[in-house]
Amino acid sequence: MKASARTISLLLVMCGAGLSAYAVAQGFPSRTVRVVVPVAAGGTQDIVTRSIAQKLTEQLGQQVIVDNRPSASGVVGVEYVVKAPPDGYTYLAASNSQISAPTVVRNISYDVTRDFVGVSLLARVPFVLVINPHIPVRSVKELISLAKRRPNELTYGSAGNGTGAHFATELFSHLAAIRMTHVPYKGNAPALVDVLGGQISMLFDTLNTSIQHIQTGKVRGLGVSSAKRSPVFPDMPTIGEAGLSGYELGVFNTLLAAAGTPREIVLRMHAEIARAVQQPDLRDHYLKQGVELSASVAADECSAFVKTETAKYARIAQEAGIQPN
Repeated sequence: MKASARTISLLLVMCGAGLSAYAVAQGFPSRTVRVVVPVAAGGTQDIVTRSIAQKLTEQLGQQVIVDNRPSASGVVGVEYVVKAPPDGYTYLAASNSQISAPTVVRNISYDVTRDFVGVSLLARVPFVLVINPHIPVRSVKELISLAKRRPNELTYGSAGNGTGAHFATELFSHLAAIRMTHVPYKGNAPALVDVLGGQISMLFDTLNTSIQHIQTGKVRGLGVSSAKRSPVFPDMPTIGEAGLSGYELGVFNTLLAAAGTPREIVLRMHAEIARAVQQPDLRDHYLKQGVELSASVAADECSAFVKTETAKYARIAQEAGIQPN
């Protein structure tokens, strides 16, 4: 049976499209690649992204630059990537705060699950619950007991409404059925300073920034927020082990591309990231700081992860009564 002229034409078009996409991927990258970090320089999200960008520069043979565009909840940086041409030369390094932003910021013009495709996870780092040593508790159970006896007297810090530390503490409070007073700061660093000084009681801080203070006894670490113990503090229990069953929430960094980016380029970038984060010098350096560099098994897994996390944060916001600003 002979194929119709229309069928042959359709096959030729499909073959041409496939060859064109292959050619695009083969020629990528032909110029500088930009990774937008929607927070200020210097934090974990920025530092990890810069380290991986340097490895990608070496592997791809083209500059991969980091472009910091900080704003409240990272909205400015996210919108920049949404509006950029989806040609594979502009990416977003997103963390919890950008995923949770729609639950705490009014009138956001984008939808992370609709307007982006996942390229890969980059890193995970647990929170660690740290308290001022003068607070008379030495375990999660004792902290919960104290908070129940003295509702709203214990104070906790965060980098602001809707940030990772805020969600981590609200989830903790919800599961423990306790009430504490939120003291928002303009970053986790000043919040940690006030835990050290005793101005506030506690903080869910990223593990890598509290390591030294825990080791010197300037703060007391009660538990890590991950499902498994951290190799940095193998004797410190997870919060679930320490008495709050079901608790798990950590910081993650991902690389996202604007929807419509050629899939062949997304897959190429995923493969290069997977290669970069396995480099022993990079991986071991961060592991000592409590940061686990980790690529997704596949790009599609990253997209699925973002959808799951988006739903998780929306649920926590609803349960905890976190309201948009």
